Order: sequence, then structure tokens, then C-alpha cells
Amino acid sequence: MQLDYRVKIHRLISLIHQAGKVLALTGAGISTESGIPDFRSRNGGLWVRFDPAEIASVQALKRDPATFYRFHLPWWQTCLKAAPNVGHKALAQLEKAGWLLGVITQNIDGLHQAAGSQRVWEVHGHLRNCHCLGCGQIYELKQLYQSFFCTQCGNLLRPQVVLFGDPMPPDYFTAEKVLSGCQLLLIIGSSMQVQPVANLPALARQVVIVNREATPWDDYAELVFHESAGQVLKDLVAGLQGKTGPYFFA
Repeated sequence: MQLDYRVKIHRLISLIHQAGKVLALTGAGISTESGIPDFRSRNGGLWVRFDPAEIASVQALKRDPATFYRFHLPWWQTCLKAAPNVGHKALAQLEKAGWLLGVITQNIDGLHQAAGSQRVWEVHGHLRNCHCLGCGQIYELKQLYQSFFCTQCGNLLRPQVVLFGDPMPPDYFTAEKVLSGCQLLLIIGSSMQVQPVANLPALARQVVIVNREATPWDDYAELVFHESAGQVLKDLVAGLQGKTGPYFFA
């Protein structure tokens, strides 16, 4: 039996009231409302149309940098020009009010920080910088729009994002620690199909899913929303307004 949307919102508010430590885990689905394409949805997902191992791996970058960057630079530019949407802003409001400890994100677009979130763990890296595979020199990402090669030593530049074949960055292991003792994890806009992030919900006591399409975690969730992430989060904030959130962090 499916619950009425309003009933689910009230139930979510109740879960947040009961929880002492609430975190959000976000994926590409929260940023589609800012005009950024997602990866795995049936309608327009990048990895539905392209094999990620062929176009988004370390091997692909080293094998053919021109093709790699010809594919990625345009949609990265879309990310860099995008503005936070109501979902990003709602999560920032929840954190500021004390209802949310922070955001673990698979996204590289930086929109959580742009919306005002202070505690953000970027488990797939970010688009602020790139660095040289030779000497390690760090540049702003815009350098890639001028040249794919280091001005210091001539070696190939790569973005500070996690590509297929890369090890996970320090933020991922920090996120695992932060999830210790998490009573409620809000999974927002993620298909939960990418490892090892897909295992993170197991560290939380309860999970709530907000995603347009089904995920492997739906059967284990306290609540599942298939509505717009922005709408659900906006309604959640509205339901919590005027109340004092639990101050569960130092």
C-alpha cells in the first residue's frame, strides 16, 4: 500500500524529530533541477548513452586526452554555470537550523557549497581544480580550457574528480566515519548503483529515499519518495520551520 504524499512528509518530519544524527547523501538527481544531466536515468542519463569505462576512466584520459576532454569539458561547463536549486538550498537551511549534520555528495558540481552548506564531503571529487600527473602542480579547472598540459613540466593535466579506476579520495573515508552513529540518512537523487558509495547506507540505522526511479535500497527504506527532490525538501523545510532543531554537533 502506497502512502499519500502528505502522510509521507509528516512521517519524515516525525523521523527527523526522533533522530539524533541526520545526514544526507546526494547524487546527480538533486542537480538535474539545476540543468545538469544525470548519469543513470532511463531518460537522458549519460551512462545510458555512453560506456563510462570508455569515456570516464583514467585509462581513457591517458589513452586519448583530446577525446576525453572533448566529451567532458562541455558538461563540466554546464556544472560550473549552474545555480543551486530549491533542493540544495533546503539542505543548507536544514543544516543551519540544526536538523542536518551535513551532506555526503557524489556530485562534483559544488552546488551544495554554493547554496550555503558548510559540512560537505565530496566522495567523487570536485571541479574546482585540476593537477599535473607529472609534477603535481595544481591549477584552477579553467586551465583545461586553454591546454591539457602542464605549463611547468609538459605532462598531462587531470581534473580533481574520481574517474573509473581511481582510488577513493579522503572525503570518502571521512564520510564513513561521519556515518558512525547516524540514526537517519536521507538519500536524495542517487541511483545507489555506484560502488563503494552504494554500501554507505548500511552504516545508518534508518534510510529515507528521495529519487525519481527505484534504487536497490528501496525495500530497506522507512520511506520512499519518487517525487522531485526539490519539492520534497521544500515541503520538509516548511514542515520543520518554527521549531528548534536538535543541536547534535559541536
